[in-house]
Amino acid sequence: MKTGEVSPASIIIFGAKGDLTKRKLIPALYNLYTEDHLPSSFAIFCVDFLTVDETAYRNDLLEGIDDFSRNGKADKEKWAFFSARIFYVQGDFMKAGTYNTLKEKIKEFEEQIKQRGTRMFYFAVAPRFIEPIADALWRAKLCNRDTLDRIVVEKPFGSDLDSARKLNRYISKRFKEKQIYHIDHYLGKEMVQNIMAFRFANYVFEPLWNNKYIDHIQISVAEEVGVGKRGGYYDSSGALRDMIQNHLLQLLCIIAMDCPKEYEAEAIRDAKVRVLKNVRTWTTQQVFENVVRGQYTPGEINGMSRVGYRQEEQVAPDSTTETFVAARLFIDNERWKGVPFFLRTGKSMPRQSSVIMIQFKDSPHKIFRDDIEPNQLIISIQPELEIDLMFESKVPGLHMKLLPVEMDFMYKDAYTQSLPEAYESLLLDVLEGEATQFMRADQIEAAWKVVMPIQEAWEKYPRKQLRLYEAGTWGPSVANAILKPYAKEWFLLPSREGVKEIKEIKEIKEIKKTDKPAITAS
Repeated sequence: MKTGEVSPASIIIFGAKGDLTKRKLIPALYNLYTEDHLPSSFAIFCVDFLTVDETAYRNDLLEGIDDFSRNGKADKEKWAFFSARIFYVQGDFMKAGTYNTLKEKIKEFEEQIKQRGTRMFYFAVAPRFIEPIADALWRAKLCNRDTLDRIVVEKPFGSDLDSARKLNRYISKRFKEKQIYHIDHYLGKEMVQNIMAFRFANYVFEPLWNNKYIDHIQISVAEEVGVGKRGGYYDSSGALRDMIQNHLLQLLCIIAMDCPKEYEAEAIRDAKVRVLKNVRTWTTQQVFENVVRGQYTPGEINGMSRVGYRQEEQVAPDSTTETFVAARLFIDNERWKGVPFFLRTGKSMPRQSSVIMIQFKDSPHKIFRDDIEPNQLIISIQPELEIDLMFESKVPGLHMKLLPVEMDFMYKDAYTQSLPEAYESLLLDVLEGEATQFMRADQIEAAWKVVMPIQEAWEKYPRKQLRLYEAGTWGPSVANAILKPYAKEWFLLPSREGVKEIKEIKEIKEIKKTDKPAITAS
């Protein structure tokens, strides 16, 4: 749990000229500074191989804050103070001289503040640089205090189970487990963090959170964007590795985990690992029965034409890489035995949406003439942050007519303060040594074990059942088949305009059903 106390810190970013640094990391650190979450003494050392004028580099970072910060354009005075603590270090990640230069700069800063502070090393780099940077930090003794020094590693961590194991072993020989922070920005999202509070601080739902009352669960993350300029990376990765192995399986863990003994990093991570270890794995034949993969073709989104995946930059013209995955999984433990978890993700879909839908079983009470729809609990992560409970209610009037209604909680209605971005929360966690929202090495390997049978089946039969779908649609129509007999189609959280339209349609239908001639006095 965050302590609110952060010691003086050296923040080192490898990959300083990358998109992640400009769009996410520096805006997040700037917002933490403006809201008094960074220590009074800090320095940010940005490392990359390009030769760049330091003033020009700072101006480029300022553009990133102005364009991407949740708080809008930077305040001139605050930016002047903040930017004066940003230092560009030119150097090749593969050469020892880079780390000698970096060591001197960190030493100079710590001599100025007269304290050996926290050191956070952020690997905003391609996966191939993880090992050489880690080794160089170890050899230069830059990250040698396990209580103060931390390494942050972005996904993907390995490309399969074997490579993840090797990478874990490589790093563990040089650093303690508690020094490594495997970051997944989804775990920093406000609504994702709220799921634990919702489940374990409110007793009304937790007794129902099992196979006796829940029929099935859908976890869906739709992306409106295509692969863009990431074609080179994405074509060797695909949606299974890029999204299912980390983001969606992390959401599954939070939804399915048992209550930990305490709100403490290791207890929570233990609970998540137990979930992954109980996920049923599929044989090759079962993969093609329980998992659907798709790839987008040319289409239209929001009135704009969109090229197909195979026409994207750096994508092979005959690529079989999936941009869509829908999977049916089971967790074989006492709590969830028999309850299917449906996971879906895709690119070039109609709109951005991340939603979890928990559908409860049918009511055993059959006393009403109307068809009763099962209760649904809907947790929307984006674009709206809200929790909805759908339940049946009597329509006002003289007759017993039932209609589903919703009881909803929306962040924007309940809270007035601006919500922190995911990277703000996670970076502050690292600085404070709080590991709750970060994956542990065994959790990463357990997640790879879940997806490896799927990946291996697709590698064995690269063209078998690769379904095409138009950009701007919700994926291959066959993806609905794996929901049967639990549902006919995937749950879609309507846009705000759609919600209004649905309510109007329901009201019109009810008026028509209950409309009767008025009784007039004679």
